[in-house]
Amino acid sequence: METQPLSVKRAQVEFHNFASLGEPERNLRIYGEENTRRGTIIRAHREFIGQLSPFLEIGANAGHSSYMLANEFGAEGFALDLSADSLRHGRALQDLWGFSRAPVRVAGDAANLPFADGSLRFVCAFQMLSQFMDIESVFREVHRVLQPGGIFFFAEEPLKRLLSLRLYRCPYYDTMKPWERRLYDWGLLGYIVRDVIGAHQEESFGIRQNHTMGLKDWHALVQKYFVAQEYEVFVPERGWGERIMKRAAIRLDPHRSEWRAARLLGGTLAAICKKAGTRPPTRSIENFEIFLRCPNCHGSLERDASETLRCACGYEAENEGGVYNLLPSAERSELYPGERDDIIDFSLPSHSAHLIEGWYDLEGVYGNKYRWIGERAVARLGRVNGGPQQLRIRCHASPQGVPGEVRAIVNGKLLETWKLDRTGLFILEAEVPDAAEYVIELRASPAWTVPTDDRTFTVNVSQIRLVPRA
Repeated sequence: METQPLSVKRAQVEFHNFASLGEPERNLRIYGEENTRRGTIIRAHREFIGQLSPFLEIGANAGHSSYMLANEFGAEGFALDLSADSLRHGRALQDLWGFSRAPVRVAGDAANLPFADGSLRFVCAFQMLSQFMDIESVFREVHRVLQPGGIFFFAEEPLKRLLSLRLYRCPYYDTMKPWERRLYDWGLLGYIVRDVIGAHQEESFGIRQNHTMGLKDWHALVQKYFVAQEYEVFVPERGWGERIMKRAAIRLDPHRSEWRAARLLGGTLAAICKKAGTRPPTRSIENFEIFLRCPNCHGSLERDASETLRCACGYEAENEGGVYNLLPSAERSELYPGERDDIIDFSLPSHSAHLIEGWYDLEGVYGNKYRWIGERAVARLGRVNGGPQQLRIRCHASPQGVPGEVRAIVNGKLLETWKLDRTGLFILEAEVPDAAEYVIELRASPAWTVPTDDRTFTVNVSQIRLVPRA
């Protein structure tokens, strides 16, 4: 089984860059709430966990939980995510929260960790294992990098729900249709949608979701790699429809626990898993390069006076805004192409050279920068890679523009028309004919205005690019 194809990794890098601090006030609140939940679980199992240093958080996004470990628990360690941009944006968290300590930030792949065997004491992962079709591949890597007696703590992983018709994937609450919100508030929506409410947004980006794991499946996987474990389950209780079922399941459970309710209603699992062996003495990460390994040849890395990591095989990783990109060379060049003729990324200054007409001023922050358009906007892309290509456009629809549509006209011919039936983020994709250059005309409707602005709006656009045809 393929752990993650390159197209999924590309989508994850885009999504995490876009979402990490795109709405600073909202995300700070969410990050704070997540840290409170995760810190509470760690404290409740601290005797079982023991020493936290050196730690590694995989799938760290902006690294907010790594900052919590470093500052609230006094631990030393690393924050790893596929998105180097997310980790860079996360530096804003340190400033906004007034933290004095920071993790070492590393861009890398959870299924190919750039860490030496037996180098880490504590590995944690939140809401990320279910993005791998082959979850066991991550378990193998975590087991490899953990010291004897080390701890793997994963949490907020979805449990497969038995009581559901699994008719479709539903978006987040703020982009639900009125009837969906009503069913959600009553606690009935979960009985008809597929597994996890909110997965629709990530799947629309091209990120796969693996929500096939029930309690027995998780337990079997944990027991395969670890000798001891402690669990906590968290079962939803949204409205009377889930509250009644949850209480009935607890009464029917022989131990009056929430385990039966978790099987019926789903929810999330937190697991603290211990590797066999005796813990070695704790090592400082002052010379953090000794914990790492080259992602190309798996050899050791050295850090020079310019803060560049180097391997004898020729691999190099500079300190880029506080982040070391330790992806294998082939993946790094594809996932981080930089300024290229076939990409219009509105978070990069060079994007304006591709714009022809119809674009309003740049707005937004960090990776979530965008331009509004009226009824028509035109841009240009150049061909870089060989092989069949498809056009990928990232947009956002406001309530005033739904229902609506977007048409893409490429080199004077209509390529595709998309109907918009929901507000929020959406991705448009269509195959393009072979050409050396593409003039892309976007036409959107309906047009709308606001009393405080003299412009006419339809949708906003944050990225236009060519990708290899799936």
